[in-house]
Amino acid sequence: MAEKTFPVANVYNKDVPYDPEQLRRIKEHPCFSEKACHAFGRMHLPVAPKCNIQCNYCVRDFDCVNESRPGVTSTVLSPKDALERVDEVLKKYHYIKVVAIAGPGEPLANEETFETFRLVGEKYPNMILCVSTNGLALPDRINELDKLGVCNITVTLNAIDPEIGKQIYEYVIYEGKRYRGLEGATLLLDQQLKGIAAAINLKKIVKVNTVLIPGINDNHVSDIARRLKAMGVFIHNVMPLIPQYKFAHIKPPTPAEKREIQEDLSKIIRQMRHCRQCRSDAIGHLGCDVQQEFESKKKVRAQ
Repeated sequence: MAEKTFPVANVYNKDVPYDPEQLRRIKEHPCFSEKACHAFGRMHLPVAPKCNIQCNYCVRDFDCVNESRPGVTSTVLSPKDALERVDEVLKKYHYIKVVAIAGPGEPLANEETFETFRLVGEKYPNMILCVSTNGLALPDRINELDKLGVCNITVTLNAIDPEIGKQIYEYVIYEGKRYRGLEGATLLLDQQLKGIAAAINLKKIVKVNTVLIPGINDNHVSDIARRLKAMGVFIHNVMPLIPQYKFAHIKPPTPAEKREIQEDLSKIIRQMRHCRQCRSDAIGHLGCDVQQEFESKKKVRAQ
């Protein structure tokens, strides 16, 4: 594939002032500001079940109400149902400032993501719109996201060395073709870096998630952090592995081990230390979700 490059705008350099709108997107987003997580909330709309990659740590279940992890939701919503949920939530919880789509699959592999953002953006123009993506389709769809007003973007990037990446990803599906091994990992990384650069060039506030996998990428995260800093990423979030699927045998890092790594990485790039590894249908403050309240209402109406 011919490489396409994007100029990287250094809008997050400490010597360059933020514009008021960028500051608002940070100060009111609980995932991008630890202070915001105590005052403001977010809601995830689970409209995107399909995924275009298979990670060796990922299992997506749609009805596991007692689990709190990415990829889990009680119900997959249509864009129309998602807008109705936004209406219901905002009537009761006025502290919600962010509407996000984070799965349960890959948002950019589902057209419902774009229709949902269109509906929500038209009705609630001041709402912060946010998407969480694996980055594979980000270069191809960043302009659509921009036109829809999506301003905060999270990319999960677990390696900047394809030799490490090939241990993490079982396969990648791009433009109808399935790629495995080193080829798949290289393609994914190229797309992720292009997408992040394009998003920053469009003045999006970018967060990068890295799943910390002992024995796989734990000695590689500082390399990731340095690359993200050089690109102008706003904040880096190191998340401990939740052992499942092909990595079910790997012992996850302890909280103390994660904190030690975050402390080292904070010397390179700003670290998110308050992540709760949220469900795809999470609603409320981080760590204090109320999504089951709205699931119950939906089920009662359906009877």
